[in-house]
Amino acid sequence: MAALKNTKNLKVLKILATRYSPQVKSTRNLNLQEYHSKDLLKKHQVSIQNFRLIDSSLDPKPLSDFKANEYVVKAQILAGGRGKGHFDNGFKGGVHITKDPQQIISLAKNMIGHKLITKQTPKEGILVDKVMVAESVNIKRETYLSIVMERSYNGAALVASPAGGMDIEAVAEETPHLLKTIPVDIHEGVTDATAKELAEFLEFKGGMVNKCAEEIKKLWQLFLKVDATQLEINPLVETDDGRVVAVDAKINFDDNAQFRQKDIFALDDVSGVDPREVEATSLNLTYIDMDGSIGCMVNGAGLAMATMDLITLSGGKPANFLDLGGGVGQAQVSAALRILESDPKVKAIFVNVFAGIVNCATVASGIVAACKESPPKHPLIIRLEGTNAAQAKTILEQSGLNINMVNDADEAAKLAVKLANEIK
Repeated sequence: MAALKNTKNLKVLKILATRYSPQVKSTRNLNLQEYHSKDLLKKHQVSIQNFRLIDSSLDPKPLSDFKANEYVVKAQILAGGRGKGHFDNGFKGGVHITKDPQQIISLAKNMIGHKLITKQTPKEGILVDKVMVAESVNIKRETYLSIVMERSYNGAALVASPAGGMDIEAVAEETPHLLKTIPVDIHEGVTDATAKELAEFLEFKGGMVNKCAEEIKKLWQLFLKVDATQLEINPLVETDDGRVVAVDAKINFDDNAQFRQKDIFALDDVSGVDPREVEATSLNLTYIDMDGSIGCMVNGAGLAMATMDLITLSGGKPANFLDLGGGVGQAQVSAALRILESDPKVKAIFVNVFAGIVNCATVASGIVAACKESPPKHPLIIRLEGTNAAQAKTILEQSGLNINMVNDADEAAKLAVKLANEIK
């Protein structure tokens, strides 16, 4: 149940949320910094640029044995557009190229400890605490290669294009003949013949064909061993000195494989994630932020959609919702209410639970415990139906708390909107 909740249900909930708040992201994936992805590639013998990492200590020792003709100095944040971004200290660009190793620490000093602002960051930017210094390679050609889980093939597929370094969706739309997709038989894997076919499609010539084919097979092994759902190399380049190098990588992982990939999931960077969402996830709950004024505590994606519909039809807007899922305990319910109340947009909280696996009495006890520990800041409108609903209502009635209990979901939603609108 927990595995199902953490993948399918989370994705369904976030897709539903976009109906009511378009800025909601469709998924919340494991976030790895660029240098983490490069580490994974390196561990699986995939050819990459040599690189070093500089942290807030600005210690030059990692660079002492790092020799290159040219260096790329890149701020490490989870956002695109770094090269065209700017820092809150006025420094321009999160990506710099230099041939002088003496300039590296100076460049890093202008980045680390400051917020980088790009088109993909919040207005205030994202704090940079690490900088990656990589060997600059002389690129002769850029190609594209990815391995993805493809529903239409019931498994993995290789996607390749000789037009790398650009938006692959644009390639597919404007020049579809430059895109090749090959399903992978999970029992056979990526064979020598398949790897060679792709290398030739990517327009590698002569001895470079076998070099590229070997890289493709290594990438397939990486895809399998880390339980990836997507491994995108854009670009996969041919250098002027006869190498095939994975310059940039994007890796998505199967959440259900977390028990097998503990080391990888421990790298998850949540610095750019809503702390309420992080806390909810740690409690095996699902929290999604929106832009209205009514906090919603629900159980299940279907009821979440219905609850948000009722609020919208009643003239209100959901501020967030928190899905309790199945098998939730009293402590989790108490934490859920506290998380909802911590949202400054919230003016009223609507608890709408139709219990099956969830026990209404557990939900009621959790709410009472949370309210006695910290008196509620907002009006509470509660509708509980299903398993032990009568017992739950008794618990709430005997608590002495100022709670609005409403049996009808439609009426409960209308009351939530009314009470929220009365608060200035």
